[in-house]
Amino acid sequence: MEPTEPDCASRVPDQPPLPQNASQNVSAPYDPMDASTFIAPSSLPTPSIVVEFCDRCRWLHRATWTATELFLTFPPPALKSIQIMPLNSDETSGRFRVWLVSQDKPALLWDRKIEGGFPELKVLKQRIRDKVQPEKSLGHSDVSK
Repeated sequence: MEPTEPDCASRVPDQPPLPQNASQNVSAPYDPMDASTFIAPSSLPTPSIVVEFCDRCRWLHRATWTATELFLTFPPPALKSIQIMPLNSDETSGRFRVWLVSQDKPALLWDRKIEGGFPELKVLKQRIRDKVQPEKSLGHSDVSK
């Protein structure tokens, strides 16, 4: 019987590379069980997606479903992160926006109020694909060119 690799939860990760702005003189070695040795991300890596949604409208499930679908279609390194951002003020009531954060500047890909509804995932994926991976085929949900 061949040896099997440990499952993800029991595997001890390798020490992550230090961020460019981190000092090379680390006082303590990396320990996956010691939070004091963790290094926080310095900023949002690009390209990334930000999903803003109205928390009072109870759109958390829609936002997380959207994020999951996008990660399944555009796994790293195509998209480096997806952030969901609950908003809870009168100014942001009814908001559901999807942003693409790239090295240039953030681009609004979808706004529920402007578009007249929530994004159909097929259309949202096409918009992201056109900016992040223009050569990528989306299979059955691709538009005919």
